[in-house]
Amino acid sequence: MTITQKILAKAAGKTSVKTGELIDAKIDVVMCHDVTTPAAISMLAEKGINTVFDKEAIVVTPDHFQPAKDIKSAELHKRLDSWAKKQNITNYYKLGKAGVCHALLPEQGHIRPGEVIVGGDSHTCTYGAFGAFSTGIGSTDLAAAIATGNLWFRVPESIKFVLNGSLKKGVYSKDVILAVIARIGTDGALYKAMEFVGDTLKEMSMEARMTITNMAIEAGAKNGIIGFDDITKEYLDNHLKVKTDYGIFESDADAEYCAVEQFDCSKLEPMVALPHLPSGGVPIGQCEGKPMDQSYIGSCTNGRIEDLRIAAAILKGKEVAIRTIVVPATPQIWKQANDEGLFDVFYNAGCVVSAPTCGACLGGFMGILAAGERCVSTTNRNFVGRMGSPKSEVYLASPATAAASAITGKLTDPRKYL
Repeated sequence: MTITQKILAKAAGKTSVKTGELIDAKIDVVMCHDVTTPAAISMLAEKGINTVFDKEAIVVTPDHFQPAKDIKSAELHKRLDSWAKKQNITNYYKLGKAGVCHALLPEQGHIRPGEVIVGGDSHTCTYGAFGAFSTGIGSTDLAAAIATGNLWFRVPESIKFVLNGSLKKGVYSKDVILAVIARIGTDGALYKAMEFVGDTLKEMSMEARMTITNMAIEAGAKNGIIGFDDITKEYLDNHLKVKTDYGIFESDADAEYCAVEQFDCSKLEPMVALPHLPSGGVPIGQCEGKPMDQSYIGSCTNGRIEDLRIAAAILKGKEVAIRTIVVPATPQIWKQANDEGLFDVFYNAGCVVSAPTCGACLGGFMGILAAGERCVSTTNRNFVGRMGSPKSEVYLASPATAAASAITGKLTDPRKYL
């Protein structure tokens, strides 16, 4: 079996499972935020369900519209807050502690290998970087998971992505995943597990790995997953609050894959996904010089401390030519960036630094685009109207490329500043 099959088999109480098999799986962690959870709460109330399956297994944080940007978002937050307090949710990260969910949960020690994790957000696949099965669900399934701690799944086929070779200077994990999606397309892994292996991963931090699994959904995948190793263990040793044993699974040598994709990552260049699909990735040389109106550095894809350090290294001593917004993904990252002097770099360069929020990534607030504007963004989606006007354009890139482009006001190869 593959690592994904083994985790699902364990969750279903089976010795083995096959692709296509329908299973009823035990859920270990349920992630809840301010957009999809209020709808799930309403569904539960309509059914007269006023309890949760495990108050310690549910992690709650407002993040998409926090702090509340308008009356509607304030009402969502109020419903989420009232419910979390009523249910006495143990892990409730409210304003002041709230952060972008997919950065917050690993940071606060809620993600463990071998577990099944679901959340009412498509980028819940991020947590697969830890050797877990993690996937996004809709509000109806979220309600079921909150109430019962169980969900049914169809066991997905797996595609193996073999990433070998050292990344060149100025090339990062964001460039790797953009290259992967560019090859297979936005439906290239539809309801499949994207399993990433290879020597390139050994050179990546957990933060870099989370960028890769975060964007698995952009290829249509059910989940993205990376096996456990010493880098995973070191991160968990520093972050897990409860130092108990966890399950470590590896794919068998004779596991079946529906496809195997090989990548020589040593040949990769900085990538930019052109509008209006994440699969529109091209090397920076094919689009360099395109004028931009905004640079956005943040989100659940690239708002971690490593990302901010990369951007600051390029922006230090420089001045931005366009509107540049920097959003640390969690309060802890915000404080660390401040303590390290990164905010001084951003301030001196003329950037705007925000409190943790998903805001601009989904066209919510803190960076909305007007008609005709272009944004180079470290986020994960560049659909039509994703960050504002349907007549705006979003170009996906690494924090390094976003920072370099901010300086020149046009798409720029970050290697010129490294």
